[in-house]
Amino acid sequence: MSAPALGTPARGEGSAPWRLARFLRSTLGKLFVRVYRTRFFGEENLPSEGGYIIAGNHLSYLDPMLLWCGAPRPTHFLARAELFSAPFLRWLLPRVWCLPISRASADREGIQRATTLLKRGECVGIFPEGTRQVVGESGEATLGEAHAGVAFIAMRAGVPVVPVGLWGTQYALPRGAKIPRFPRVTIRYGEPVQPEAFAEYDRQERMQAMTAEIMRRVARARDQAEKE
Repeated sequence: MSAPALGTPARGEGSAPWRLARFLRSTLGKLFVRVYRTRFFGEENLPSEGGYIIAGNHLSYLDPMLLWCGAPRPTHFLARAELFSAPFLRWLLPRVWCLPISRASADREGIQRATTLLKRGECVGIFPEGTRQVVGESGEATLGEAHAGVAFIAMRAGVPVVPVGLWGTQYALPRGAKIPRFPRVTIRYGEPVQPEAFAEYDRQERMQAMTAEIMRRVARARDQAEKE
């Protein structure tokens, strides 16, 4: 079974069957969400039509998996390009709507793929910090410095960014643990950030201001998720 070309949409004209992705979402994906007793809040903040970006805090390898399995619409996650060098992941990732993105430099090709999908009305998932947060022994984690790529892509595509707060995934495999645990996970979608709200700034200031607002809302959504 060959993989659809990178950047192929999941819906509408020109989309591919994506048989493996749809099979996994409808079977193992639902089981995976239940195993971690995942609760989703704020789904009314997700646009019902049109493209949008979901941007969340990153506590664990579980984060993209649970979001991918539980999101109402198919989501193309940006994954660091190095993951595509491992034989199994190189086979799997293109078949489950993932797109490679290089963090070493401005990846014009990766940015263009994401922009094109968003303009077609697709959903793209990005972790603005680019890597997992450092989690303390008691489970606390502080948001790291965010890259401006999320704001840049949102402005290019003219789509909103929906902040996502995750809590609980950091307890699944804490430092020193040899056996995975199955904590309750909470995922909270926050109020979208609209690119046009920053039109008064020049380009660089616009990206900085929008990035700061995205991360402020991500932090707020994460704090709400912790309490729910």
